[in-house]
Formats: sequence, C-alpha cells, structure tokens
Amino acid sequence: MKGLNASRLGHIDAMTDVTVLLDIDGTLVDSNYHHALAWYRALRRGDLVIPIAEIHRSIGMGADQLLQRLAPDRDDPFEEWWHDEFEPFIDELEPTTGAGELVRHLAKAGATNVYATSGSEDDVGRLRAIIDADSAVAEAVNASEVEVSKPAPDIFELAMERVGAVRERTIVLGDTVWDVRAATECGIECVGVTSGGFGCAELVDAGAVAVYDDPRDLLTHWAGSPIARLLDDSRP
Repeated sequence: MKGLNASRLGHIDAMTDVTVLLDIDGTLVDSNYHHALAWYRALRRGDLVIPIAEIHRSIGMGADQLLQRLAPDRDDPFEEWWHDEFEPFIDELEPTTGAGELVRHLAKAGATNVYATSGSEDDVGRLRAIIDADSAVAEAVNASEVEVSKPAPDIFELAMERVGAVRERTIVLGDTVWDVRAATECGIECVGVTSGGFGCAELVDAGAVAVYDDPRDLLTHWAGSPIARLLDDSRP
C-alpha cells in the first residue's frame, strides 16, 4: 500500500472491512469558491470569460474534465495558470465545520478512511494538513494517479483497490454532483454535504442517499446516517 509504514499497515489490518472514501475540496476543506475564482482568472488569461457561477458548477471535476467542459479544443496552459492563481489562496483555506472531528470519529467507529480527491498531487499534502486528521486515514488517491478524473469512477476504483475494499461495504462522502455520479458509476452509495455550495436537491437528484450541511451536521445526526448503518451492519 503506497505511502504507509508498518505501524499503519497493522492498524488497517485490524479494521473492519467498511471503507469510507472521502472527498477533500468542499467536503473537508472550504476551498470550492477559491478554486472557482482561480479557474476564472486562469481562463481569463486565455481570453475566456466564463461566469464564476458556471465555473463553480464544474468544481469537483478534475482539471482534465473541467477543461474539456469549459475550454474544449484549447491547448492553452490553463492548468498551469490555475495553479499560479490558486497558490495565494492556500494560506486562507480552513477545514469545513467538523471535518477533522468526523474523520477521527469514522476511524474510531471502525471505518477505513481513504482520501479520494480530484485535486492535484502537489496540493493534497497541504490540504491534508489543514484537515489535521492523518492519523485516522489509511490511504490517499489523487487525480494524477488515474487517466480520467471525476465524474469518471477511476479515482474511487483505485481508492478501493488500494485498501482491498469490499464494494458492498464502501461508501463515499462528497459535496458535488460529480462525486455522486462517480460513486454511482462504481456501484457504491454517496452521502452528500452542502458545504461545497451544491444544494441538497442537486445532490439528491444526482443520487445521493442522504445530505447534510457539513461534517459536523453528519456527526450530529450520526445515529440515523447511512454510514453509521453500514458500520453497524458490518459488526458480528
């Protein structure tokens, strides 16, 4: 398993076979609007002026999918420009409400936590530091490790492969319709949070099995949540 030391491997082996795939941007870090503004500025460098509201609806996709949607048939270095524009925002980012608390709670409840993000490899480490719950996370998969990012299922498929997840005992926590669609393509359920700016109705229409305001709201309503039920069902 990539990036894990021996002590972490022993910890994982002792866990139940319930796996929670955790999106990062918008779900555990309050960064979606920063991403939207950075993409707006990057696209404008190439003389593409797209309303930020439209760009926001594409956040949650990987850069490959976003650019195919917003700037098809262009070969400008938009992703490089995006990185230049997003970099100054890093120090402003904060975890979503209850993010680290939820990740640690999931691990204590017996889940194997995997970060599964459309973010770039360079940024994932810094975002993990913002969440501050690495001791409760078994693995992390980012967009650079797959050929196609969300809403394609590749990131979730690789995340499950990394920890030997059982599909029927795996669930996603995400904030965008792209997370929900990727989970559906994998044949797994997705719980949504609205902390990334996508509305409850949008997430439900995309197929989310439950929607909460943010990680803390999920913790507040933990007993009736799909994740808690999955963990309860897995116990002997």
